[in-house]
Amino acid sequence: IDQRFTVAVSRATKTPLCTLTVRQFYRECDIYGTVDFIFSNAAVVFQECTLLVRRPMDQQNIIYTAQGRNDSNQNTGISIHNCNVTTVADLLPVISSFPMYLGRPWREYSCTVYMQSYLDSLIQPTGWLEWSGDFALRTLYYGEYDNVGPGANTSKRVDTWPGYRVMTDSDAHKFTVNSFISDKKCLPGNNPLDYDEGLL
Repeated sequence: IDQRFTVAVSRATKTPLCTLTVRQFYRECDIYGTVDFIFSNAAVVFQECTLLVRRPMDQQNIIYTAQGRNDSNQNTGISIHNCNVTTVADLLPVISSFPMYLGRPWREYSCTVYMQSYLDSLIQPTGWLEWSGDFALRTLYYGEYDNVGPGANTSKRVDTWPGYRVMTDSDAHKFTVNSFISDKKCLPGNNPLDYDEGLL
């Protein structure tokens, strides 16, 4: 049975959003968190959402995602499409104390993509963070496609990681609503929710 979500708002300061299983879809949601605050192993698409980081504990990094795919044959991952990736305003005065990253690999085949989204300037130039040493760097799938904003420059990204890529059109199409979560099954035609089936 597919789970269908149209609203998900969390202002929790601890890990708030466990995308545990099956297929999930979030549209026009505000999602708040600090460290690994979108995590686990569903096939999930976030579309036109705002991802807002809050102040973590001292000495912590800020990390948006920690995807948990543990088998290369699983059709799971996190697709962040046409979203606003930013921070709450009251974090700005101290943001230099908290390095900010798009994600890190919680499991060996971790899969996360950011597509056609706005990435704030506060994102570290490398973009992504290791979990522990070289764990999963060869087997993960991390991608970026057609993003905008001051944090979207990929020239200093972790391109030495074998699993990281700047995605092609063909790559990106695989992570759209239509392809990744089979929209006609997960989001049937009589669903009143407006959404984009493919790329913009």
